[in-house]
Amino acid sequence: MSGFVDDVLGGSSGLLLGTFTPRLDDKGRLILPAKFRSRLAPGLVMTRGQERCLFLLPMDEFRRMYDQIRQAPVTSKQARDYLRVFLSGASDEIPDKQGRVSIPAPLRAYAGLDRDVAVIGAGTRVEIWDAQAWETYLAEQESAYSDTSEEVFPDLRF
Repeated sequence: MSGFVDDVLGGSSGLLLGTFTPRLDDKGRLILPAKFRSRLAPGLVMTRGQERCLFLLPMDEFRRMYDQIRQAPVTSKQARDYLRVFLSGASDEIPDKQGRVSIPAPLRAYAGLDRDVAVIGAGTRVEIWDAQAWETYLAEQESAYSDTSEEVFPDLRF
């Protein structure tokens, strides 16, 4: 994947960007957006995300996150709980030649996925949402979006 972002960041950024609205087929498979395929083709880990979405993590990003999580002290109940939820539903996948991945039934149930989905690029990961849940979430967040930039990124200029 290359383009303007890669030109600006100098090289292959590997950033996953954009929103797509594919459909799951009758077997619970998702055709990955063409824009994401090269980044995810070597393999990915699919797991529970926050707000009832799924995360699709390129293998290198999954390893980076796992390395950070496992550094948390085993004595921390919060860290143990997070690791259990994050890993217990995880599934490693390799997209087929058509760019499809199967979404295991327990993960489809967790995210409430039926047919219409929203697939969003979230920088270093892809998120899969039920299409209606994504629209609701986005509508709820849009009103706070402009305020967030001032509070979280006080020096960011647009």
